[in-house]
Amino acid sequence: MSEHRPRPRAFRLDDERVAVDDAPAHAAPTATIRSQSAPIPETIAPEPIDAAERAVEAAQRSGVLARRRPKLSTLALAGLGGLVSLGLGLWMSELIEELFARARSLGVIGAVFAALFLVGLIGLAARELAALARQGRIAELHAALARARSSDDRDAARALVGKLAALYEGRAETARARAEVAEARSAIVDGRDLIDIAERALLRPLDMKAQAEIAAAARRVSVVTAISPRALLDVIFVVAQIVRLVRRIAEIYGGRPGFLGFIKLARSIGAHIAITGGMAVGDSLVQQLVGHGIASRISARMGEGVLNGLLTARVGLSALAVCRPAPFAIDKPPGVAEVAPFLFGAGKSR
Repeated sequence: MSEHRPRPRAFRLDDERVAVDDAPAHAAPTATIRSQSAPIPETIAPEPIDAAERAVEAAQRSGVLARRRPKLSTLALAGLGGLVSLGLGLWMSELIEELFARARSLGVIGAVFAALFLVGLIGLAARELAALARQGRIAELHAALARARSSDDRDAARALVGKLAALYEGRAETARARAEVAEARSAIVDGRDLIDIAERALLRPLDMKAQAEIAAAARRVSVVTAISPRALLDVIFVVAQIVRLVRRIAEIYGGRPGFLGFIKLARSIGAHIAITGGMAVGDSLVQQLVGHGIASRISARMGEGVLNGLLTARVGLSALAVCRPAPFAIDKPPGVAEVAPFLFGAGKSR
């Protein structure tokens, strides 16, 4: 027979028959769930960082983030630069003194030109240092975002995503994406989700621009080197296009490298190409990529054009991986076949 339970009733608070119990309630016992087969882990295991991401971080450390002991060549170049600077300063001083000896007005004009030269030189040095520092911050942000996403650290993700959005605060085309990221920072709990939303909103449009630049450069190189009459012109054109492409990709992702910054960036790109296996050279590569013996039936100049286009696209993809301020998480890193399908046959170009 079931136990009789009182039915719920309504009452007034000012009723004299209502008594209030002021004694504190007992704490409810906490329920614990134990598994007999295996204990439940307290924290979620971090996701492992893949080999491609480790290669990018190693390349960045070898270039932008490298802090090495000074080499003998570095000391020699520093000494030579100091001597050249002293010689240039003495020459300018003697020139201004001679101008003053001839006429006071000429001396004043020479001093003004020297002051303009010094101001411009200081400005160039400051811009180079700022570009190096900016590239270093981008490389550090890349590695930190990879670690935060792997460990699903919400606090670190919120701080790093804020830095990623601040990197593009001066660009009007990213205003809507930055607003979406700011809204997600206050709404999303999971650190991985927050980083993925920031990558989708901020970096996916930049990835499309960078891939378009790589495709255009590969197309120009393949066409021009296929019709160029001199090998020297091929080399000059390919080098110029690669330099332009690397600088353009760095600007797309917010790097804006100067002369020294470009050297550091080129070192990182070279290290990335070496770590990821590089690319073989020769007619066998063209036969493998074009396929089915087509390379044996086309002209040698056409094969060289295709090969140069492939090399340009490969360098561009390495620049994209090194300059990108966050690792690829929601999207797969692009390959040569995705950015330059026209190099693999006329039927695939659009």
